[in-house]
Amino acid sequence: MTLRVNDLKVYYQTLRGDVHALDGVTFDLADGEIMGLAGESGCGKTTLGKSLIRLDTRMRHVGGSIELNGKDVPIADDKAMVPLRYHEISLIPQYAMSALNPTRKIGKMINELLRSRGVNPADRAEELKRRLELVGLDVDVLDRFPIELSGGMKQRVVMVMATLLDPSLLIADEVTSALDVSTQRAVAESMVEFRDRGFVKSMMFVTHDISLVYQMADTIMVMYAGHVVEKASADTIINEPKHPYTKMLISALPEVGSKGAESRLEGIPGTPPGLLNPPTGCRFKDRCPLAFSKCSERPPMVEVEPGHWSACWKTGGE
Repeated sequence: MTLRVNDLKVYYQTLRGDVHALDGVTFDLADGEIMGLAGESGCGKTTLGKSLIRLDTRMRHVGGSIELNGKDVPIADDKAMVPLRYHEISLIPQYAMSALNPTRKIGKMINELLRSRGVNPADRAEELKRRLELVGLDVDVLDRFPIELSGGMKQRVVMVMATLLDPSLLIADEVTSALDVSTQRAVAESMVEFRDRGFVKSMMFVTHDISLVYQMADTIMVMYAGHVVEKASADTIINEPKHPYTKMLISALPEVGSKGAESRLEGIPGTPPGLLNPPTGCRFKDRCPLAFSKCSERPPMVEVEPGHWSACWKTGGE
């Protein structure tokens, strides 16, 4: 087992109080697994990714634990996390294309990153060239500034940088959101190839684009308002979802080839609850057509079928 997250609680500190961004998240990620993380904006997807590598100083670890390859990950201690970053856990951040220093050439940035991790750049030079070629980049990209590269090229550079030290876990946060469709597919295929070649053990792919993650992920985990509501294989989530929220989320997606006259998209009425003072019980109950009195209690994650977990009183939680 690569990653085991148990009852993780991470809050953001604000002047108005704590935002309960992650409120008891539990899941496993197996060796070789690519997991898509889906849900509406504000559901906790990016917070979960950042919390595993501790990159946001506003975060406060309230409870829960994380294990990676059988060892505790000290996410409450920023200093203790430093040796793990890039070596064990790596992140391709949201808006990664804007994260490259415009005053540094690509090669210099990569060398600085390696030295900061205690690695001699010369020891990874040949591997760096090989990985650039794998993602369709010429080696001369190392002598260019970020402004000289297209969006897709910059995204691939960041992907190579994040995986150059062969981390056990790669967290990719909305890495295709600013790219055109053909480039999205090329980047997604490159990420799968990196997993297949053993450059990373496992991957968490945070996205709003369920149709894209369906093509590349082994499993999909759906979040809502700081809770995990469902996790199963990608095929099961798309074709046989159990949780009412997942069903409504999937029904809001357009089908490939369909015309407006043939099918009408169904939105989800209402809005997600605020997380400064989140409601008790199931956080989806105020928007759920199946809600009943027991929904005032939080439903547990139950394995409704082998490998298929759902947190709903009407889908196995009773």
